[in-house]
Order: sequence, then C-alpha cells, then structure tokens
Amino acid sequence: MKKYIVQKSPFVVPTNDGKLIEEHLGLATTHDKNISIAHMIAPPNWSEPFQTPEFDEYTYIIKGKKQFIIEEDTIVLEAGQSIKIEKNTRVQYSNPFEEPCEYIAICTPAFSMENVNREE
Repeated sequence: MKKYIVQKSPFVVPTNDGKLIEEHLGLATTHDKNISIAHMIAPPNWSEPFQTPEFDEYTYIIKGKKQFIIEEDTIVLEAGQSIKIEKNTRVQYSNPFEEPCEYIAICTPAFSMENVNREE
C-alpha cells in the first residue's frame, strides 16, 4: 500500500461569485476530515459575508492582495505573506482591489460548509 497521494485533478468547487476554488486534498477529493488544501483565485472586487469558521485557516498569498477583517482589525496581505486565523474567529475575506488575488488556503480540520457559520 502506497503511503502518499499525488493529486493531478483537484475538485473544482462550484461558485456563483467568480471565485476559483480547486481543492487538492480534503473532504471532496481524498475524504480527509483533518485537513483541506486549496488553490484559490479571488476576482477583483470580490467579497464574502462575515463568517465564524470552526477550523483554523492558513492563507499564503501567491499574487495580488487580499483583505481580511478579523473581528475589529483590517489586514491586507500581499504576495509572499501569510496568516493563520484561529477557529471560532469572526472574519470577512475580500479582494477589494483591481487585480485578482491568487492564494493557497489550508484548513484544519478540513473545510466543509457545515463548519462555517456565515452571516447573511
């Protein structure tokens, strides 16, 4: 039995906001409940509603900029920067800029819609 997984065809998560989400490892691809690793591209002027995820999320910016409103703090990360946001923290993710933002997101435990509490 092999002790590794090579991901050649990530699961593309359907979205209706123009954001590209390619899950490489996680619930949708490998049925791993412990971690999800996704490549994402947020289009210009994109945003999500505030949410309080039940997982730690690590984000590494590859290109562009991404804005995070974490409780009362507004943080903008640029290419080469990263952040860890602890679970049960109120956060809003957005790209209010004119260029797309490409990044890697890692969630522990794995991302699922059931463990994201989104505000409407």
